[in-house]
Amino acid sequence: MIETPPQQTQTQQQPQHRSARSKAPVFVLGSHRSGTKLLYYSLLSAGGFAVFPEESAIYTVLGRHFGNLANRSNRRKMLDAYTNSAMFMVTGLDPKDFEKRIIEECRNPGDLLRVQMEMMAQRQGVDRWAESTPKHLLSLPMIKREIPNALVIHTIRDGRDATASLYKSDRYRPLPFDKKRAHLACAMFWRLLVGKGIEYGRAMGPDYLEVHYEDMVQNPREALARVGKFIEQDLDYDQIQRVGLGSVQHPNSSFQRDASEAGASTMGRWRRVFTPEQAREVEWCIGDLLVETGYKLETPPAELRAGIDARLMDVYYPFYLKSRYWLKWNTPFARLEDRKGMTVAPMSSDAGGGAQKASAR
Repeated sequence: MIETPPQQTQTQQQPQHRSARSKAPVFVLGSHRSGTKLLYYSLLSAGGFAVFPEESAIYTVLGRHFGNLANRSNRRKMLDAYTNSAMFMVTGLDPKDFEKRIIEECRNPGDLLRVQMEMMAQRQGVDRWAESTPKHLLSLPMIKREIPNALVIHTIRDGRDATASLYKSDRYRPLPFDKKRAHLACAMFWRLLVGKGIEYGRAMGPDYLEVHYEDMVQNPREALARVGKFIEQDLDYDQIQRVGLGSVQHPNSSFQRDASEAGASTMGRWRRVFTPEQAREVEWCIGDLLVETGYKLETPPAELRAGIDARLMDVYYPFYLKSRYWLKWNTPFARLEDRKGMTVAPMSSDAGGGAQKASAR
């Protein structure tokens, strides 16, 4: 059961006449380990949003695992599994009320997410909700089609740091024969998510915003003011710090287990994780996207090179990743996906914004 923080009652003091944009749902997305949870829990801590301490996994598990939700029997199968899961229990919703609305209204993953979050918002006395599942970046066209008023905030972190964090935490597993090049597998995974997120997001025009993780850490007030203007909601930094839900209060890190890294900055860690050769290969792999997103390379252009194994991997790995997601979304392959995305982790997070343990990989 979710405890709604006392600060949520402050929404009663907000102006009565608000624009439609100020009530629109907000998707806080980004590659794993890129600050998504830091920003997501900042929104929840600011008040006015339904508190849901987990990734919904709607577009990664629930929306596809049970087939086309326009089919009533598929909706029934989904409900039978979902309403008995830990993921649903944490919503605090009445299963009967939820089932009734889903059976009547749900025709696609967007309907499922919207109904759930609107019911939670109503129960908590607010009129807005937010969602944060990293891999939903790959579903942005579908999200915008099914939830037309959605606002999307894409958190972007230095891809070298995000790659290093994925690499160190084992949050992304490469193919068995690529274990010795796991740093490149993580880099290519980051490149796919961020590249597609930018491509899809920028096509949304004024409903899409990019925010850098480094700005949120170094200049939080300015970054929050920019986000607040975009979503048309006041994000009081002092209140956010007082409430401190999730990663705002309890930042986590893949480096916490290393005493030598305990007090290290969250920026530039890749220099301590990768060997010079690995760092050069990572910059070779994602250099163009790093520059496009505002980061400077440390490897001189003349030295940006990689061995034959890395170059070969750069040919087949993107094909493997794209094919995997295409199969998941366009064939019954999705039904083979396990349901670990329907379990729930405590309201904890990581400073780098990585997926919680309950995320669907």
